[in-house]
Amino acid sequence: MGVTLRLAHLSDIHFGGENKAAVAAAGEILRGGGFNLIVVTGDLTQFAEAPELEAAAHWLATLPEPRLVTPGNHDAPYMNWLERIFRPFARYERLIGPARIQQHLSPGLAVFGVNTARGAQPRLNWSKGQISRGQVEEAAAWLQTTDGDAVRILACHHPLTEMIGGPMTARVWGGDKAAEAFTEAKVDLVLSGHIHAPFAWPYAFGDKKTYAVGAGTLSVRERGVPPGFNVIEIEEQTIRVIAQGWTGSHFEPQRTWSLDRRG
Repeated sequence: MGVTLRLAHLSDIHFGGENKAAVAAAGEILRGGGFNLIVVTGDLTQFAEAPELEAAAHWLATLPEPRLVTPGNHDAPYMNWLERIFRPFARYERLIGPARIQQHLSPGLAVFGVNTARGAQPRLNWSKGQISRGQVEEAAAWLQTTDGDAVRILACHHPLTEMIGGPMTARVWGGDKAAEAFTEAKVDLVLSGHIHAPFAWPYAFGDKKTYAVGAGTLSVRERGVPPGFNVIEIEEQTIRVIAQGWTGSHFEPQRTWSLDRRG
């Protein structure tokens, strides 16, 4: 693959608590073009209230296609317990799009999105993630059927393994086994959010060429890192992850990771 693929990876916009200036500036960059795909890995809203979801849907509609959007734990209703338990992503699906899985396939690129968020689960902190064996098998099977030269990407909200030194945890049930399975399936990147801080590193399995990549937030809920998003540049031998940080007036590169691709 001689031509560079460029992806924009955003997460945790939290409409209802968004950084309005940063969101507007990010939109201008995305509308400027040059991206093969825009990926948003969940937490579009603060409480999944209808006005927040409507604002998120309106903003997404201003962005160029193609787009792939996964839900996060904040995209299940926070105030309505019954809806959160029995129909956690009904509002999201009505206004944003499919919650269970999302797929994108284009020359040189295959992306599969899964929902690691739950409206309710048998532990007190419902915001933490889960990924089932069925979800892993479905995603891995689909990605493995794609062109062997394509970049294979899994998108979800919660990091499957913990960010080293991160400002918070994801504690994904099934996450370590999922990370190992995706490495065996030769997935190149696993994109996530939730932590509100950018990161990139290899999973400690197999050939160590499957990389966890996290995007920051575009909300006012900063955790020691300015609002931001990732630009991902994919070449034949290298993947570059460029974390864009908000200065208060514009975005500029904050940190860059260079990741070796599989031979």
